[in-house]
Amino acid sequence: MTIQQHNPIHPGAFIKRVYLEPFGIGSNELAGKLQVSAGLVSRLLNGKTNVSPAMALKLSKVLGRSAESWLLMQDNYDLWQARKEIDLSTYDSISFAV
Repeated sequence: MTIQQHNPIHPGAFIKRVYLEPFGIGSNELAGKLQVSAGLVSRLLNGKTNVSPAMALKLSKVLGRSAESWLLMQDNYDLWQARKEIDLSTYDSISFAV
């Protein structure tokens, strides 16, 4: 059984809402802790770039949560976006005889 989340949040928006805003942490400070450019963090926070496996490991160390949870959040967001964009009604299934 698969449970679909309704309109999942992008990991960057989640970081902004749960970690940065409540604690008054700036994106430059986060970039320093992650040892990445401020531009990369800005793109992540604004949903312009995805959480990569390397970034998931860094986020796990700096913010907590498992690396797998960061990747799953990204996958859920990406799949939701793809479902909105792709019309699967034009595809036919392959029947496999067993």
